[in-house]
Amino acid sequence: MRLLSLCLLGTCGAAASAAPLDPADFEKLHSLMQPTREESRWLQIPWRPNLWEARREAAAAGKPIYLWEMDGHPLGCT
Repeated sequence: MRLLSLCLLGTCGAAASAAPLDPADFEKLHSLMQPTREESRWLQIPWRPNLWEARREAAAAGKPIYLWEMDGHPLGCT
């Protein structure tokens, strides 16, 4: 716990002493952090939020279901 506190203090101290970010630099950094077209391909999949309807649709089309799910808190705070 002590190490975590020291890390947090170091991070806060570094942020407080940093120079303000120029708007042009912000735009450049923001564009660099955006996912590429290749990284966003999963958005093109017609995901179905209702498992029962997805099952019926898959059965009618003769296709399998890919189930993407997770257990626990979305931020990993379990």
